[in-house]
Amino acid sequence: MTPIRLGAVGYLNARPLVYGLDRESRFAVRYDIPAECARLLHAHETDLGLVPSIEYLRGPEPYVFVPGPAVTSKGPVASVAIYSRKDLRDVRTIAMDSSSRTSVALAAILMRRLFDVSLEATSMAPDLVTMLTRADAALIIGDNALFLDSAWVDGVPVQKSDLGELWTAHTGLPFVYALWSGWKGAVATEDADRLQQARDEGVAHVDEIAAIHYPGDPARQQIVSRYLRDNIQYYLGHEELDGLISFFRYATELGLASYDGHLRFYHASHTGDR
Repeated sequence: MTPIRLGAVGYLNARPLVYGLDRESRFAVRYDIPAECARLLHAHETDLGLVPSIEYLRGPEPYVFVPGPAVTSKGPVASVAIYSRKDLRDVRTIAMDSSSRTSVALAAILMRRLFDVSLEATSMAPDLVTMLTRADAALIIGDNALFLDSAWVDGVPVQKSDLGELWTAHTGLPFVYALWSGWKGAVATEDADRLQQARDEGVAHVDEIAAIHYPGDPARQQIVSRYLRDNIQYYLGHEELDGLISFFRYATELGLASYDGHLRFYHASHTGDR
């Protein structure tokens, strides 16, 4: 049987969703940044990708979701943030982490809805000092943001604004950052079931994942374990779907994507909800 080509995000917060899959012949797993995972799926170079949620709306044809597994948060996410030396309502230009897609759309939506600000954005590598020499603010995601809680640039303190926290405060809903999306017919029921099982096993082994990522660094391991337990959630339930639909509608209002009102799912033995 030909393996399913999985495009997985290499960031720490996605590792529980692929726990054990790279040891199985059914899946051929490759790891990339979120933007590359999306590009590979769009180009038919993968069958299924853990892609930024906004990319569900940007494929050459409608994609299908695996029910259940996702990267979500309700409240502070810790690893998706805007850093600025100004109050957010005074920000006009922003340097965007070039590895991101969904977080770029989320930042644009929140700035417009909260402060009626339309941002002038520049895509850059995630280096805070360089970014803040080019723009009023910087959007940084993933592992880089997780360990960057505070900083000073040119003698001025930098404020970290957590986008997961801002989203939930504004909508009352969770935010969905990424989920398994793929081509129609790419995943059979037993494959969807296995992806749900991998998620469950990964969630049960976050301490092991933290130790693998930061061997010999107990302080960081503790931060990572807490982050994977308390900040990131991995279940796409009814409330998360409400948050996802709200995001899609807001993105459509801003012209960032076009949502047709439909979510499509592969068949699984159960929905994957808790």
